[in-house]
Amino acid sequence: METPKPETLVLAEPQAFPADIFTEPTNVDPDTLANLGPLRRLAGSWQSMTGADVNPKADGPEHRQYIEHAVFEPIDPQANGPQLFYGLRYHMHITTAEEDITFHDQVGYWLWEPATGLVLQSLTIPRGQAVLAAGRSAPGDDRLVLTAKRGRTDYGISSTEFLDYAFRTEDYRIEVTFNADGSWSYVLETSLAVRGQDGLFNHRDTNRLVKIEEPRPNPLMRILAAREAQPTAG
Repeated sequence: METPKPETLVLAEPQAFPADIFTEPTNVDPDTLANLGPLRRLAGSWQSMTGADVNPKADGPEHRQYIEHAVFEPIDPQANGPQLFYGLRYHMHITTAEEDITFHDQVGYWLWEPATGLVLQSLTIPRGQAVLAAGRSAPGDDRLVLTAKRGRTDYGISSTEFLDYAFRTEDYRIEVTFNADGSWSYVLETSLAVRGQDGLFNHRDTNRLVKIEEPRPNPLMRILAAREAQPTAG
């Protein structure tokens, strides 16, 4: 069994919020692709044949290689009162060379708050688990680190009763690295308390993805472009 190294969670630092929690920002730039900060390099469609997974089984860790296809689509700017996010909606679908059946499926959002440098990843998997992970970054950073921890009410992990009973996820950490050749890589680690096994198991996934398609602009930008393309009445 693999034991994860101790890790200090890289979560968002406390910040002072404004007294006015209702007024939304004005003159918001509708162009999401131009305002994604460090997330801009995730936008588009990606694939890889070389993903590596280490997961727990009754007789010890199982090592699997997987095939991954991922799509990151720009969404329109989103506001929580004065808080403004630009982001990507994403879908990751994973199979293996041995089986056509889905090995892993995941949907969610990557969000960037330009005013504070806050980066969020929200994700859901169709086995009854959801995560909201957080970190901080700057627009030109080549590395993102986001974390979540079970029991937190802000950046935490929510699971079904069975998963909490049998494969309890204690913490979540994803490290994304943007490579000089335009690809990007990730190391994803979750610490699992597996029923009947001692210690914590380090469930680890790693991959490097290459772009196969550029992203389309966000929906509002497509609407504005279509309006501009319409001939004016003379």
